[in-house]
Amino acid sequence: MSPHLKQIFISLPVQNLPASIAFYQALGFELNPQFSDAEGACLVWSETIHTMLLSHSKWRSFTELPLPPAGTAGHMLNLSLPSREAVDAMNEVAQSRGGRADVNPVHDLGFMYARDLADPDGHLWGVFWMNAEGAPAAED
Repeated sequence: MSPHLKQIFISLPVQNLPASIAFYQALGFELNPQFSDAEGACLVWSETIHTMLLSHSKWRSFTELPLPPAGTAGHMLNLSLPSREAVDAMNEVAQSRGGRADVNPVHDLGFMYARDLADPDGHLWGVFWMNAEGAPAAED
């Protein structure tokens, strides 16, 4: 019996599906055509992390709850990156592709470096690099 691979599929409502696909691909996500169509697209970050970009009409097929008002945040998704330079580069790409870089203050704790960005629909992503070995010891 093979072990079940635990995965997460994050669903996000988007106003302009083609523009959102291009944005996420520019950030380094890969399109999975098997789970994509004219109303939604599966963008893969890793073997275990997938983002489902859904048109508003497709989103409505899952829930009738209202969409959050523009300019508000109900969650922030976080991605670890291999270096500080990769964090900076992802924010630069986000800004150049219709998103926003540095939507919150930059956090530089020495052992951890984080910059938050928003996609064109305002969904927040915290991108960070961390050297856990350099983190301060936990206090008893």
